[in-house]
Amino acid sequence: MKRPTITDLAEAAGVSVATVDRVLNGRLKVREETARKVSEAAERIGYHAANVIRQRLLADVPEYHLAIVLQKERHAFYQSFAAKLMQAAADVRDRRIRVSIRYARSSEPAEVADLLLQASGKVQAVAATGLDHHDVTNAVSVLRGRGIPTFSLLSDFAQGEREGYFGTNNMKVGRTAAWLISKLAERQGKIALFVGGHRYHGHALREAGFRAYIRECAPRFEVLDAVVNLETRQLTHEALLGVMARHPDLVGVYCAGGGMEGAIAALREAGAGERIACLVHELTPESRQALLERCISGVFQTPLKELCADLMATVVHTIEQGMAENPGQRFVAPYLLTPESI
Repeated sequence: MKRPTITDLAEAAGVSVATVDRVLNGRLKVREETARKVSEAAERIGYHAANVIRQRLLADVPEYHLAIVLQKERHAFYQSFAAKLMQAAADVRDRRIRVSIRYARSSEPAEVADLLLQASGKVQAVAATGLDHHDVTNAVSVLRGRGIPTFSLLSDFAQGEREGYFGTNNMKVGRTAAWLISKLAERQGKIALFVGGHRYHGHALREAGFRAYIRECAPRFEVLDAVVNLETRQLTHEALLGVMARHPDLVGVYCAGGGMEGAIAALREAGAGERIACLVHELTPESRQALLERCISGVFQTPLKELCADLMATVVHTIEQGMAENPGQRFVAPYLLTPESI
């Protein structure tokens, strides 16, 4: 493929070659609107100096540093999440947002709290995924006292101290999962439910919504005691095989958090994908393949692009306008993917 030239860039931006040259070299003043058109065109056509143009455009705008703490560095979902966060920061045109991402090596709240506190004095805002635990709440309170807002992602924590929550309405998601399994199940029976841990606020809300719907609208089904899988595939795999052995009338499985790979492996191993409705969260290569094989029934996918864009806009607003008196929640509606929609 031919490398785009300055002439190609000028044509794509709808300006003269001389104007592009001025933007590239900063020789004469160019209107901001024109420079932005050239920058966007450069990125669109893959012009080799696109980054140089963007840096010139952002030379005089404010720069903010955002620290982000995520889980499971090697997991496909969190890799995708990190990429979307970086892209959302790059897409902000009127500010420079520098993003530093760190990963917790465990789900221990003390580690997440420590990672949050390490950002103090280095950044203007923090965002994180993690447990709802007093250690985390204390860390968020310390950051707030130092003027650094913290945003919870995917699963809420530190209510009353954190600046905002970004993710799905997990109570609604749980009710939706229960409605769907009750419709997909071919007969009445038992439903297994997996949560990552009792301290995941989002998982607790999904479980509460799930159970509330079954009690209210589908009492012919019995929801078994929730199994804590610590978001690991091995525990989920072993636990689900045990549940299927003890309950031959099992008709549904809902993985409210991580560890879905283990559930997929157990259903595949038992050849139970056609007779047991199973819902999981987040589309990864493994959950996609399971959908194609009809080993699972559906995947709730968080719209990461929209979530990340909203987060960046809110971070900028909070840094410039100050923290809110009444911190709130910013819900995004999940996508429901089925074997027929892949």
